[in-house]
Formats: sequence, C-alpha cells, structure tokens
Amino acid sequence: MMRFLNICVIAALVLAAADVYNIKFESTRQAQRVAKLRQEIRREHDVIAALRAEWARLDSPARIQGLARRHLALQPIDARQFDRFDHLPERPPALVPPNEPDPIGAVIANPDLLDRMPTASLPPTRGPQANANPPGAR
Repeated sequence: MMRFLNICVIAALVLAAADVYNIKFESTRQAQRVAKLRQEIRREHDVIAALRAEWARLDSPARIQGLARRHLALQPIDARQFDRFDHLPERPPALVPPNEPDPIGAVIANPDLLDRMPTASLPPTRGPQANANPPGAR
C-alpha cells in the first residue's frame, strides 16, 4: 500500500513538473510575443512621427503659396471686386412649403412649380472693365 502511494506521489510530481515546464514555455513564448509587439508598436510610432513631419512639411503655408504662385494664375483680390448687398438679386420665393418633408420630391411631382420661379437678372458689371477708358481715348 505504501509503495502504491509513493508511486502515485512520484507520478503526481512528474506531472506537476511537466505542467510547470509547459507553463514556463508558454510564458516565455508570450513574453517574446509581447516584446515583438512592443517593437512593432515602436516602429509604427516612428512611422507615424515621420508621416506627421512630412505632413507638416507638405502643409506648410510657404510651400503651398509657392506652389500656388508657380501653378495657378491667381491675382490678389482687389477691393473693387466686392459689391454691396443691395446690388444682389432678390432671393427667389420658396417653391415648396417649409414643412414639406421632401422638397425635391415635391418639385419632381409638380414640375410646374419651376415655371413659376422668376429668373434673376444681375445688374451690369462694374469692375475694372467698366472703368476702363474707351478705345482711342487717353
């Protein structure tokens, strides 16, 4: 009986040692995986920092202004290009009641609403061309 108990205890110790070895092996594997993930995260942070630096360089106002000057035919805004509100055309009347759930659908269902819409005409332009001297005059 004592021998059987000793054999059971030895078998339990061997199984416990195997289980401890398995736990140690798994923990080592997990530690390596964590180290690898930390390295990947560090690498991704470096890539993000590099991309942010590149974005800051590309988004620089001086660079954009130089590109605009080089590739676009833009001119500074002249104060005479603005007009007063009283020269704007009147706002068209509301074709569809404001409480209509689908205003586009109402216009599609009743195309005659568009015929009632007045067309706005713009006042004559008053810009550099209007103030220019007529040909032949100095």
